[in-house]
Amino acid sequence: IFFATTKGFARMKIAIIGTGAMGSIYAARLAEAGHTVWAIDKWREHVEVINEIGLRVDGPDGEFFVKTVRATQHLTEAGACDLYIIATKTNAVAAAAQDIAKNLGTQSLVLTIQNGLGADDKIAQYLPAGQIMLGVAEAFGATMKSPGHVQHTSMKKIRLGAMNSGLDQRLDEVANVWRTGGFEVETYQDIAQLIWEKLLCNVALSGPCTVFDCNVAELRSNSEWWQIALGCMAEAFSVGKSKGIAFSFDDPVAYVTAFADRVGVAKPSMVQDHHKGQPSEIDSINGSIPPLGASLGIPTPYNNTITALVKAREAAFEGAGP
Repeated sequence: IFFATTKGFARMKIAIIGTGAMGSIYAARLAEAGHTVWAIDKWREHVEVINEIGLRVDGPDGEFFVKTVRATQHLTEAGACDLYIIATKTNAVAAAAQDIAKNLGTQSLVLTIQNGLGADDKIAQYLPAGQIMLGVAEAFGATMKSPGHVQHTSMKKIRLGAMNSGLDQRLDEVANVWRTGGFEVETYQDIAQLIWEKLLCNVALSGPCTVFDCNVAELRSNSEWWQIALGCMAEAFSVGKSKGIAFSFDDPVAYVTAFADRVGVAKPSMVQDHHKGQPSEIDSINGSIPPLGASLGIPTPYNNTITALVKAREAAFEGAGP
């Protein structure tokens, strides 16, 4: 495993709130690079294994085991931190922000990494916009194998942007922290572009893979399923263009197809949620497109249908029926 040295960069005290599959990868790689890392998670068995044995990652560049991550179910135990990374599901972002607000120092930074729309607005209700950064994980694939053990199937890059344009220097500092953990990082001035380009990939893959109960490679290999996925994406692209999003490409089909080919056999987290009988982030991904489309006069039949099917299954999880 290659980890860049932290020599020449400040070592940070970092709290990662939400250490499921992706959060565990962040925790392991940043701790291995020499930062002080706290893993905050409600899953008691996971917390206990990390503290007693360590955190194991089986990844695309080998296997490694980290014993220096400290884990707890309560953020207050970590004390004040230099950087807070929110890696929860979108529906838990507001609660995480409220917890961070109790300890947030004036020089601390908060980075939220979620799928879909809405996380930035939720966080800004509780935290100063001048301390908030937004990120997306591009072409990552990860699955929890057991408490303290994560399978990391693919990784491309972390994209970062700041809510406040005056944070340029701090944004570079945070980017360098990620680089010490072996992550490829790009920073962006336009955070709307950052979020929407990832959203196109999410709406194409998350809802459709969940409805068809498949991984990304299986979705790609079935021409009928893939046309539905591209239909979801095309609706989102039309909405984004109408909202003035400055996409960095003119061919969204090529962009999303290349993304899907990079992640290969990975299963979107929405599929994994349904396998566990848990509600997903459908409202912030495919479900975010129909209301925006309605406000702009853009029909969204693909995303309407995918969202309705996913929600019907989730209602059944709760015993309420569709």
